[in-house]
Amino acid sequence: MHNRKHNRGRRGNAILEFALAFPFVFPLFIGTFQFGYAFFLYNRLHNAVRAGARYASLETYESGTSTPPASFSSAVKNLVVYGDTAGGTSPVVTGLATGNVELTVLYVNGVPENMKVRLSNYTLDACFGRFQLNSPVAVFRYVGRYSPP
Repeated sequence: MHNRKHNRGRRGNAILEFALAFPFVFPLFIGTFQFGYAFFLYNRLHNAVRAGARYASLETYESGTSTPPASFSSAVKNLVVYGDTAGGTSPVVTGLATGNVELTVLYVNGVPENMKVRLSNYTLDACFGRFQLNSPVAVFRYVGRYSPP
């Protein structure tokens, strides 16, 4: 009987403690979720850029200059944005467009040496904030077939 009487005076403590802790804990949970979601989206972008640079490093390069042919550039950009060289309708990350993808071909001694793919001026819309990105960047050594006109 003594135990019941003692617990009766403690009723409501849990809800009071929750009410006092909630304003501190809730922003912590939201911040953790925001960071995780932004990291998830950035990881998808990073994988897409790497796939584009890898594709560019393996494909036949049919230009005698560091300016890639339109078809080559388009295929690389489509792969980064849509996951398919032919293009698509749904980008790997919302808001990503081929205009955000830059392809740079580094020439050394008259032949392609490296393929560099990077995102530029992309705004990552995470749940509670927007981040302007000029990365990720991926550089792969060119090992494809060089076939200038």
